Amino acid sequence: MFENRHDPNPAFLNGFQGFCSVFVTAAFAYTGTELTGLAAAETIDPKKEIPRASKQVAWRIGIFYVVNLLLVGLIVPADSPLYSGEGSESRRSPFVIAIQLAGIKVLPSIFNAVILIAVMSVANSCTFGSTRTLQALAANGMFPKVMAYIDKKGRPIPVVILQLLFGLLAFINLAENGGTVFDWLLSLSGLTILFVYGGIALAHIRFRKAWAAHGHTLDELPYKASFGVWGSWVCFIICALALIAQFYVALYPVGGPNLDASTFFQLYLAGPLLIFLYAIWKVYSWFFEHEHSPLFIRSKDIDIYTGMREQQQHISGPGVSAEQRRAAIAEIQEETEKKSVGTYIKDAIRSII
Repeated sequence: MFENRHDPNPAFLNGFQGFCSVFVTAAFAYTGTELTGLAAAETIDPKKEIPRASKQVAWRIGIFYVVNLLLVGLIVPADSPLYSGEGSESRRSPFVIAIQLAGIKVLPSIFNAVILIAVMSVANSCTFGSTRTLQALAANGMFPKVMAYIDKKGRPIPVVILQLLFGLLAFINLAENGGTVFDWLLSLSGLTILFVYGGIALAHIRFRKAWAAHGHTLDELPYKASFGVWGSWVCFIICALALIAQFYVALYPVGGPNLDASTFFQLYLAGPLLIFLYAIWKVYSWFFEHEHSPLFIRSKDIDIYTGMREQQQHISGPGVSAEQRRAAIAEIQEETEKKSVGTYIKDAIRSII
């Protein structure tokens, strides 16, 4: 198992270019962890559930991503055909190849079935995330109004149909040139998630600024990010560096050709596309949606009250007196102090499980 520790290949295959080229794939693999924040709007008690879900995400990334990748790296050699496959040519999971190299005959088929079930779960998550986002955009006038429709059971039918139509693109991978199409789609979605994570980090930074500018303190918040604003700055900087690294790889890809227009757009299509869409939206809002036209909003002018939960309004609402606010903060602190060490241990075990 540990034979690959003495692999003659260098630590980073293909040098610095090879190191930079994996950022998009890594970002694509982590896509979906941000859904905990998106689900907060539909959670009955986000004060309780969101912190728990966030902790579970951290534990699961450590166990199911980092540990598993370490094991695969120890078992599968760096020069395995797995790493040279592209798109539809990589028909087997790296975990399946690791199991085959370990000489276990039955387990690969079982693991393939597990992966298939996991992919169905991912499809469900993608349907939830994309439909809720598109419906919210339509409700705020940033997407065709017809997509804002929700039926009596709370289902956004039009955007679900739209999402399923785009989902049919998956069958393109069965074509002969499916690998090339897959690379284009991977570049588009993988690079986009870097903009998403960077946007989330920037939104948190701006929210904290606006929260303080309106005279509020962090003690009023039922949930605070573990690493605060500094964690968001680190996330934003990492996303920016990853975008720069991918831009470099798009100009000088591993194996060439260098400075090729087709290769550049295949690896960096999402960048100019998002800038183009943002510019189109700003031009449109300048004429038709004036409330969305400013390029920058000062912290004191940011609306932090629209959409605030009723429970939070009793603490931080615009009409709450200073005395009521202090009493609410004292109640929050009292609830936190009541938690024993055993409670924290139970929460940690529950998060791992």
